[in-house]
Amino acid sequence: VQLQASGGGLAQAGASLRLSCAASGRTFGTSAMAWFRQVPEKEREFVAVFRYNSGNSYYSDSVKGRFTISRDNARNTGYLQMNSLKPEDTAVYYCATTSTRFALSAMSAYEQSDVYGSWGQGTQVTVSS
Repeated sequence: VQLQASGGGLAQAGASLRLSCAASGRTFGTSAMAWFRQVPEKEREFVAVFRYNSGNSYYSDSVKGRFTISRDNARNTGYLQMNSLKPEDTAVYYCATTSTRFALSAMSAYEQSDVYGSWGQGTQVTVSS
């Protein structure tokens, strides 16, 4: 699976951005798409995941209520709608996919980056105060 992330940029605090992640190649069997983010000298941080067959989503506490993850099946593209942006949201954002399936009761398992076999190249999001 090849992933192409886009949509990053510069935004003011309180504004919105929408990231896109276009998937191509052998996408059959993909069970979920997630977004992570990373700032220099810190570990990659889980942001959100969308589980394909159930349509369920799961968010980190830091973005819950502000970000929405979704997927357009016809376009094989995932999205991360980011509202009420804060300066601490500044990071490089990565999309990732996995064929591993976790139960709905175990959605927190998707937080681990080693679950994901395919990663996009990253898109920079910078939020100014």
